[in-house]
Amino acid sequence: MKVKKYQASSMQEAMKKVRADLGKQAVILQSKTIYTGGFLGLFKKKAIEVVAGIDPNPRPEVKEKLRTTPVVEKKQSAVPAINNAEVLAKEVKELKKILEQYSRNNKITFEGIPEELKPPLLTLKEQEVSTDLIIELKQALLSKWQESKGHVDQQQSVIWAKEWLLNKIKPLQESPLQKKKYINIIGPTGVGKTTTLAKMAADSVLEKGKKVAFISTDTYRIAAINQLKTYADLLKVPMHVAYKAEDFPEAIKQLEDYDTVYIDTAGRNYRDERYVKELKNMISFEEEVESYLVMALTSKENDLKEIIEKFSLIPIEKFIFTKMDETKTHGTLLNLMCHCQKGVAFMTNGQNVPDDLMEVDAETIVDIMFGENV
Repeated sequence: MKVKKYQASSMQEAMKKVRADLGKQAVILQSKTIYTGGFLGLFKKKAIEVVAGIDPNPRPEVKEKLRTTPVVEKKQSAVPAINNAEVLAKEVKELKKILEQYSRNNKITFEGIPEELKPPLLTLKEQEVSTDLIIELKQALLSKWQESKGHVDQQQSVIWAKEWLLNKIKPLQESPLQKKKYINIIGPTGVGKTTTLAKMAADSVLEKGKKVAFISTDTYRIAAINQLKTYADLLKVPMHVAYKAEDFPEAIKQLEDYDTVYIDTAGRNYRDERYVKELKNMISFEEEVESYLVMALTSKENDLKEIIEKFSLIPIEKFIFTKMDETKTHGTLLNLMCHCQKGVAFMTNGQNVPDDLMEVDAETIVDIMFGENV
């Protein structure tokens, strides 16, 4: 597939350029607003940038097929449908590769940026913060620089950057944690849900003096039940296992007198839609249930976005990120917060229960993004 990029002052003008260059069969693959010209990143003009493509070997039009072989098309209608589906799937896959390649090539540049403003931008880039967020910060810093008439040093630019980021994520962090009685921990396999749940429960018992209980719906792994049972014994709290949907309301009934009930769910392949549906059918997500989605910071960002999408059937209060100590970059955390408009409840940086559990606020996340010890 032939792919080219075009710039114009409006979408109509961009379409004219595309059709003149690639013809009527051209397809718009991506479009976005950009800013061009200006001085030192200021006074830029708004423009439209589009990525268009054309298949060098297009399939014959349907009307031509119907004219030349009408009988064959009618009798074998099922066969072309299958073939067309396969071709379409192949083209979609190819299109995704093209867009990913374009995204990689569309890297942020700091050309024309005053040297004093570069340190915070470079820091976030090293943390693998998304290009969109860095560009947004760049424009904010340039505005501050203009207001100060260029009288700024690197230390001040970092302060500005932290203030900007703090204001951006603070609304996502303001809602209180564990405000409901039933705390539901969900997520894919291998992210440390049971250990995280135990850390949260231990904090509730040892630090807050709450009356706590466990419910496990993870009947797929005996080891998971045994692990949670071990934690329950250590904390001297009751544990119930819901083997089927009917068991869950009964467990809830027996735990009416407890302050907080932690629910441990099965960690299965999140791509299996049945898993999330079974989970939704098992647990009644009423007003007293609060769900946290647990994800590992060591996972690929695109995979984490897919995980969030798959679990979107369930009302998610906030994210919990595990394995913070196993990666040097933490930009994914910020990217997902801004992309999904969800806050972060906890992070874990080890396996020790209950020590390696960190409740985070907006200030803590800002410090993490700028590489400061927390």
